[in-house]
Amino acid sequence: MEKKRSDAEAEVRFFESSEELSTGLADYVHHVSESAVRERSSFSLALSGGDIPERLGKLAGLPYLRTVDWTKWHLFWAEENVVPKRHPDSFYMQAKQHFISKVPIPPAHVVSAGHEMPGEAAADAYEFSVRQQVKNRMVPASPACDCPRFDLVLLSLGPCSEVSSLHPNHPVLREGSQWVAPVSVPGSQRERLTFTLPVINAAANVVIVASGSDVARAFCEAMADRRPLASSPAQMIRPIDGKLVWFVDAGAASLFSGGGAVASTSSS
Repeated sequence: MEKKRSDAEAEVRFFESSEELSTGLADYVHHVSESAVRERSSFSLALSGGDIPERLGKLAGLPYLRTVDWTKWHLFWAEENVVPKRHPDSFYMQAKQHFISKVPIPPAHVVSAGHEMPGEAAADAYEFSVRQQVKNRMVPASPACDCPRFDLVLLSLGPCSEVSSLHPNHPVLREGSQWVAPVSVPGSQRERLTFTLPVINAAANVVIVASGSDVARAFCEAMADRRPLASSPAQMIRPIDGKLVWFVDAGAASLFSGGGAVASTSSS
């Protein structure tokens, strides 16, 4: 059973299980896509890694498979490992396995961020691809800044409050001009690409998924809004002229207000 409450800044939706969260997320993505297609005949979606690709597999089943206007979808990546797009660690490849290969999105509408070149060059190449899409009006421009205005950006909360490979106290959190930046992932030798904060916060809708007990403390800190912003990147996700929604399961809510998945709050 879903519980939710909203305020002027964000809406938080609690679910009793991870499975219910996935179903609720699929419904939400469907709703946003329908609205975007109805208004502009196009829907732009930026995905992150983590559990997002697998959760989107819900959209490959009924009723979504038949009711979604897949020809109007345009897919991008909010983060991606710097590997060829067919590499097992590629978030594109994971999304293809769980989702893309099972729905009729036109291949030309899937803008891959995977490259075999070094991080900085890969970031430049991916940003160029995104700018070309903006130029072709596939992604509407944001009136608030010189950034693309994605209809929806899907993010996953990490145990250190990281989202979209934006880690605490990383210099990229201060980046204001680039759309895409290379980052080193703590504890890994692998480089990643990530959308910068101005791009994420220019989106019309942003979702942060918090799932599992390993992110319970990070979720509580984000709700308390007490840590310095640079040490809690999730708190820095604040759409300028858009909507932020948290999707939270019982594990992630287990330390919050002692109420688990049946609690309700807003991120004021």
